[in-house]
Amino acid sequence: MDLRTLMPFGRRELAAGDDPFAAMRREMDRLFDEMGRGGWPGRGAGPATLAPRVDVKETEQAIEVHAELPGVAEKDVELQLADGVLTLRGEKRQEREEKDKGFYLAERSYGSFLRQIPLPVEIEADKVEARFDKGVLSVVLPKAAPAAGRTRRIEIKPAA
Repeated sequence: MDLRTLMPFGRRELAAGDDPFAAMRREMDRLFDEMGRGGWPGRGAGPATLAPRVDVKETEQAIEVHAELPGVAEKDVELQLADGVLTLRGEKRQEREEKDKGFYLAERSYGSFLRQIPLPVEIEADKVEARFDKGVLSVVLPKAAPAAGRTRRIEIKPAA
């Protein structure tokens, strides 16, 4: 049996004199390391695999955030703004049940996600708006007035 056939695609070439068992062990260690970080090999690591895809855009007036949340109900999404960080948290639930002659199928899947987005500027928290439409969450975070616009000239009086 040729052990190179057991190797994943792209890793079949072994260096001359390389022990095939040592190469296989290194590959297995790498796979377990990736899974230990919470991800599946090739699909990214950590909680990001459940985190929604997010687009962040800065305009002159605001920061705009668009998050893809397919299959998530609006009631299962929580949005918070604290200490210059926008936190998107939620839970996705799916249930499917099929009955037919000779078989019964029931599938349930649950997963929670958390995405934190640090904001580069100060935000007017009382004017933040969020909308949820067809699985897309859109958040508009208006920027606070620039610090230069809030400065005030102080008159200096002569000593009395």
